Amino acid sequence: MKKFMTGRLLAVVTAILFLNTTLSAQIQGDFLKGGINDGMKVIEAYMAPWAKAFGAGFSGGWYNTAKPHKLGGFDITVTVSAGLVPESETSFDLASLDFEQLVLVNPSGSTIAPTIAGAGNPGPSLRKVVTSGPYQIEVANFETPKGTGIGIFPVPMAQVGIGLPMGTELKGRFIPRLNIADGDIFMWGVGLKHSIMQYIPGNKLLPVDVSLFGGFTKLSGYMPINVQPDSYDNYVTYNFTSFADQNVAASITGWNASVIASLNVPVLTLYGGLGYASSRTVIDITGNIPLPEADPLISTTGPVFKDSGVISEISGIDIQDFSGLRANIGLRVKFAIFTIHADYTRSQYNVYTGGFGISFR
Repeated sequence: MKKFMTGRLLAVVTAILFLNTTLSAQIQGDFLKGGINDGMKVIEAYMAPWAKAFGAGFSGGWYNTAKPHKLGGFDITVTVSAGLVPESETSFDLASLDFEQLVLVNPSGSTIAPTIAGAGNPGPSLRKVVTSGPYQIEVANFETPKGTGIGIFPVPMAQVGIGLPMGTELKGRFIPRLNIADGDIFMWGVGLKHSIMQYIPGNKLLPVDVSLFGGFTKLSGYMPINVQPDSYDNYVTYNFTSFADQNVAASITGWNASVIASLNVPVLTLYGGLGYASSRTVIDITGNIPLPEADPLISTTGPVFKDSGVISEISGIDIQDFSGLRANIGLRVKFAIFTIHADYTRSQYNVYTGGFGISFR
């Protein structure tokens, strides 16, 4: 099962945690019946745009000025960072996926399928046929899912900052625990901003601030899944007594390090930053997952299936996901203690961020 332990799993977890029940059921059923490796190739290609857009937005929205709070100063801010899917990522070519068992139902037709961010029409059909002695049986036949037409993935969160000594500010962020169809997700993060402008003589005469920033964010998600064996006339009984308690849990972490600067004039603050961001996923899959396979040694009465195609547990899967350089620019407006800000981040997947809050000192 080493091939299963790849970046494809990020797409699976994203689907299970964030998609609706109908699509999750299709991914859990038909795609897995098509063979674990082939099914994951399709899911990865289909889900990749949202997974990458989420990863990009995951590390955004940390700051709206380079100036740290004074000692005891603080802010409370609500932000939404939205990763954008480029037009080139709204479709993918099934012919490029190098399937082991899946084949196109109509090989002479189009091989282009929509990604989750693509058009609202299903893609070409795929099927898997297995052989048991002289018999053949179709294990899976399904259309690749239609797109949603949504090319943006928003990541909302609440954030606080508090001034510390020596020109330093501590930041914390979170998404409150949300229940999703018997599962849940929860996110928290911590960041530190430190002024380097304070070390420059005459800095108080300039309306400019420059700081170093580093931040870490972690999202934890859990979702039960339900993949049961199909019933065939000559189906060999699985040795396992139950396919209950199937679960997927994901821990997604992200960090970024940036140099940020801001120009401060009354009411307005123009800010920007240049840095690097990266994310990582650790996944646990538990429970017995049936993966039917034909048994060529038993063929006297018809096609039969053996019980060897079962995943019982995969844990501690370590995946490197999104990473790359980031550059952003934004504007903050402050009226008394109230702030409104918006910025744009240029990266592998571009991000728009907007927010509002209150800020003291």
